[in-house]
Amino acid sequence: MVLDPEIKSQLNQYLGLMEGDVLLKVCAGDDQVSTDMLGLVDAIAGMSSRIQVEKADLPRTPSFSVNRPGEETGIVFAGIPLGHEFTSLVLALLQVSGRAPKVEQDVIDRIKSIQGEYRFETYISLSCHNCPDVVQALNLMSVLNAGISHTMIDGAAFKAEVESNNIMAVPSVFLNGEFFGGGRMTIDEILTKIGMTRDDSELFVKEPYDVLVVGGGPAGASAAIYAARKGIRTGIVADRFGGQVVDTLAIENLIGMKYTEGPKLAASLEEHVKEYNVDIMKLQRAVRLEKRDFIEVELENGAVLKSKTVILSTGARWRNIGVPGEEEFKNKGVAYCPHCDGPLYAGKRVAVVGGGNSGVEAAIDLAGIASHVTVLASSPELKADAVLQDRLYSLANVTVLVNVQTKEITGTDKVNGISYIERVTGAEKHVELEGVFVQIGLVPNTEWLGDGLERISSGEIVVDKRGATSLPGVFAGGDCTDIPYNQIVISMGSGATAALSAFDYLIRH
Repeated sequence: MVLDPEIKSQLNQYLGLMEGDVLLKVCAGDDQVSTDMLGLVDAIAGMSSRIQVEKADLPRTPSFSVNRPGEETGIVFAGIPLGHEFTSLVLALLQVSGRAPKVEQDVIDRIKSIQGEYRFETYISLSCHNCPDVVQALNLMSVLNAGISHTMIDGAAFKAEVESNNIMAVPSVFLNGEFFGGGRMTIDEILTKIGMTRDDSELFVKEPYDVLVVGGGPAGASAAIYAARKGIRTGIVADRFGGQVVDTLAIENLIGMKYTEGPKLAASLEEHVKEYNVDIMKLQRAVRLEKRDFIEVELENGAVLKSKTVILSTGARWRNIGVPGEEEFKNKGVAYCPHCDGPLYAGKRVAVVGGGNSGVEAAIDLAGIASHVTVLASSPELKADAVLQDRLYSLANVTVLVNVQTKEITGTDKVNGISYIERVTGAEKHVELEGVFVQIGLVPNTEWLGDGLERISSGEIVVDKRGATSLPGVFAGGDCTDIPYNQIVISMGSGATAALSAFDYLIRH
C-alpha cells in the first residue's frame, strides 16, 4: 500500500512522539486486504526505528496487534485502520510506546482498578465518524489494564462475520462474546456500563453558581465561555459535550473554518471551555427546573444544583417516526446515520424516510452503496434544495414516494420491509427491504421542563431577542429554542447572547 503523502507527513510527525519500542504482530493471507494491510504495516515500520514487525497467528486474518516487546497489550486491528480509524491507529502506537493518554486521572484510576477479564470486540466501518471514539476508548483501556483486550473489526473486511452476528449498525461492541452496546460511547459511558461509575458525591454539596449552563453543545460551550470571561462563578452540566455536533460528519459552513468534522469540533468545544474557570459536570442529565430562592436544577442522580441564573442549551435530537417496528428494530435494520451504517447495506434494498435536505442527501449517498433506495416523504413534494432533488431524480436505482404516511416497519429478528399509506387514495402498500434510515428532522430536548416555562407546541422554548425565557433569570439558546434556524454558528451566537443577558440580569438584580 502506498500511503497518501498527507497521511505519510502526519505519521512522520506523530511517530516522532513515540517514547518506547513497539512490536507489530501480523497475521496475513493471500487476499487483497491482507496485501494492503501488510503494505501499511511495512510503511509504518519503515518510518520509525522504534517499530518492529513479526509474523504471528492471530484469531482473524488479516489482522495485526500492537504490543510492547515481550508484553501483549491486547490491542488488535482486524482490517486496515485508515479512514476515520487512522487516528485510532496513531493513538495506539503512541500509547503502547508509553506516551501518556490525555484523559483525566479519575478515568485512569477507574480503568486500572477493573478486576477480571474483559475481551471487547468492536465492529466498525471506516466511514463511521462515531466508531473511533469507541475504538480509542477500548484501546486505551487495554493499554492501562492487562485484563482488558480489544479488537477493532472492519465490517467490510469480515462480511461473513458481520452477517452471522446480525450486525446492522456500527459501532457494535461485544464483550466476552455477548452484545455489549451500540452507537457512540465515550470512555466514561463504557466504564459506567461495566459498573465503574464516577463518584458523584461532590454534586450534592456544590455552592450556588452565578450562571449555570445546562447542555454542552455549541450554544452551551459558547455560553459557558462568555459567562466565565466575566469573572463570575460558572458551571456547565451536560449529558455529553458537543451534543448533536458529535453525530455530524462534514461541517463546511462554520465561518472561518473551511472544513471540520463533528467529533473534532466537539472535542475543541470542550477543550476551549476547559481553558476557563468553569465547573464542568459531564454525564449528567437534568430532570427538573424550579425557581425558589435560587433557580434549582435537579439531576437524574438526585443532586440539586442552585444558581442565580440558568442558561438552557439542551439542543435537539433526531426525531423518531413513532410507528410500530421502529423501536423494536433499532440497530437491526432501523438506522439514523447513513455515513456510519450505510456500508453494512451494500447490495441491499433500503428506504429513507424524509424528504428534506437530510433525507435526500442520505438517499443520494445510499444509492451508491445499496441495490435500491426508496424515499418516503409525507409532504406532497420533496422539500430538499432543488440541486439535491435534481441529483436524486437522476439516479436509476431510486424510487421517490411523496404524500405517503409511514405505517409500520416490519420484520422478525431484523427488518424485512416497510408499510405505508397513500394519502390521496388511502391505499396501504408494502415494500420489501432490509434497512430503513430515518431522516425526519429534530425534536428539542425540553420534555423535562414540563410547564415551568413557555414552550411552543413542538417543544421549543420561547425566547426574546436577548435569549430570555418566560421565567425570570432563566435564559436559553440553540436548537432547544424557537429561533428560526438550526445551525452551529447560530447556536454559538445565541449562547453568547444568553450569557451576556444573564450577566446583565445579575447586575440589575
